[in-house]
Amino acid sequence: MTVPQAFQIAVQHHQAGRLAEAEALYRRILAAQPNHADALHFLGVIAHQIGRHDVAVEWLRKSIALNPDNPIAHSHLGEACRALGRIDEAIAHFRGALQVNPGYANAWYNLGNALQNQGQLEEAIAAYRRALELKPHYPEAHNNLGNALKDRGQFDEAIAAYRRALRDNPDLPEIHTNLGNMLREQGHLDDAIAAYRRAIQLKPDFPEAYGYLGNALRERRQFDEAIAACRRVLELQPGFPEAQSTLGAALAGQGKLDEAISAFQSALLLKPDDARTHSNLIYTLHFHPGHNARTIAAERQRWNRQFGAPRNQSAGPYSNDCKPDRTLRIGYVSPDFRSHVVGRNLLPLFERHDPREFEILCYSGVTRPDPLTEQFRRRALLWRNTVGVTDESLAKMIRRDGVDILVDLSQHLAGNRLPLFARQPAPIQVSFAGYPESAGLEAIKYRISDRHLEASAADAAPGSKEQVCLIDSFWCYDPGEDDMEVTELPARESGRITFGCLNNLCKVNEPTLIIWARVLGKAPDSRLVLMADAGSHRQRTLETLGREGVDAHRVEFVEYRPRREYLETYHRLDIVLDTAPYNGHTTSLDALWMGVPVVSLAGETPVSRAGLSQLTNLGLRELVAHSEEDYVRIATELSRNLPGLADLRSTMRSRMKASVLMDAPRFARQVEQAYRDMWQAWCARHSPLPIE
Repeated sequence: MTVPQAFQIAVQHHQAGRLAEAEALYRRILAAQPNHADALHFLGVIAHQIGRHDVAVEWLRKSIALNPDNPIAHSHLGEACRALGRIDEAIAHFRGALQVNPGYANAWYNLGNALQNQGQLEEAIAAYRRALELKPHYPEAHNNLGNALKDRGQFDEAIAAYRRALRDNPDLPEIHTNLGNMLREQGHLDDAIAAYRRAIQLKPDFPEAYGYLGNALRERRQFDEAIAACRRVLELQPGFPEAQSTLGAALAGQGKLDEAISAFQSALLLKPDDARTHSNLIYTLHFHPGHNARTIAAERQRWNRQFGAPRNQSAGPYSNDCKPDRTLRIGYVSPDFRSHVVGRNLLPLFERHDPREFEILCYSGVTRPDPLTEQFRRRALLWRNTVGVTDESLAKMIRRDGVDILVDLSQHLAGNRLPLFARQPAPIQVSFAGYPESAGLEAIKYRISDRHLEASAADAAPGSKEQVCLIDSFWCYDPGEDDMEVTELPARESGRITFGCLNNLCKVNEPTLIIWARVLGKAPDSRLVLMADAGSHRQRTLETLGREGVDAHRVEFVEYRPRREYLETYHRLDIVLDTAPYNGHTTSLDALWMGVPVVSLAGETPVSRAGLSQLTNLGLRELVAHSEEDYVRIATELSRNLPGLADLRSTMRSRMKASVLMDAPRFARQVEQAYRDMWQAWCARHSPLPIE
């Protein structure tokens, strides 16, 4: 058999996937003809295919030395280098292929992949676009173009790229999942769910697609289906930490806190360096009646040791001018500059900031902007979109912007950037507004809270060295455009008392349900309205109340709904029963605005003293209980006093308007004074000593 014949047979074996037979023939060819460039080339390709990338590099270099005008060999060498993590070399080899043949679409595609690996997104996008000019029907290039556009925040263009990829090849499950991810980012949950289901239809054992589906279903509040999807992932791939984390979030949404905490802990065993999952665990602990302030603080300290230790040593000294009375640059970091409880609570502060004293810079992680986002943007001197920006890059950006005081508005809520604060990009760092608790980071030295939240919580964060700045109210309520009228007391028309709680079901635990059952037992013919989407959690709630003697016909569930419709639900309620240990916060303010009194049980942690703070600031401290017996007594007595309820309903809104809860100028001045005090203390410590 001649060398050309042997080579032809070897290529046939290679194309058929018979790699061992092909390799043997290529080696026989080289034994007879050591400078056979194509045999060297294809031996390199086989080595790359079986994962021996270092060997592939050796064969391919020899082939190119003999035939430097083969663009395919240059491209294959680039792929082998990329597989070894030698991205700069890979880029050079892809460019070498294009020097030989500028019209080689695959080399442009491979160059795009390598550039994307390096974070050079603009150049990667240009390379993919050039590949597609040369080869329009190239689904892989459309897909990866979509990935690069997504990473640049060009979401609409990314969706278009994925859709184009699927027009060329509708049977690629990976592209369906990428499209689903992009649609989910844009808030198109139904379309995202359909895309994930199509991917699973094409590839039934695709764990990632089930994981993404679980996340979208959780956001859609279809918790039973989300849990089923996550459990399917774990059947297919037991060591899948992201699925455990999503499972935890879905279980928490149903109020299954023990199971949720266990899922988060399992996720962290699989992936201990997942700061996001650890934050989810910490936040969920606040809802559980079995975890007190000390156990939560201990978990925060573990988070701080792993992710929050200060890391600014290489950044050098701050260049901020230490003049105590100069205009200060305040940087706010949040994913919630939008229609969200944090956003609505903060807008009055932004509207009343004194621009002569404070320049406002926003570092926004908002992925789905809305009209409220635009209101924040208009009130900021500088607006930075931080979606997709790494913590390290964002820290450098904040330093360049000369921020004096950097404010964390999330603590351990979803989308937080706490690892950024560990890099200490600003001389002063503060936590505020996400929820009234410590983030637990050594690098965040201050926290803003109010005197009622902290009054008996001096030991709530053992080991914490942060300084708590107290203002009159943690909240500043603004109903926005939802200024609907307060209705007459429903009990006067219906002849019975309707209790209600429109908090997230994760706050409604078994001990709370048992207390509510005692209240209902002392108010014959009363009703209870709860907010919960359809699912097994409704039945579990009914079973718990049933064991305490409350018939199912006395309980009504309403689904989550747009804000105005949600507020209209208060027209049907006479009394709101607060949750414990995590009180209602903005939901309680909504109830009070709609004229509905709230009976609250105060605990030891700040999140369990929200009702105490709000009701004290309204002059209604008599509605605050300090024991379960007190809670039942207060709710029962209130339910039997219809004239008193009617009077509260008719006067509650005027109480709100006259209180610190809606005094935006006072709220802004107190927060600003806290900033000024922090800055002056910094200046006192860091100003140079005067010359004698």
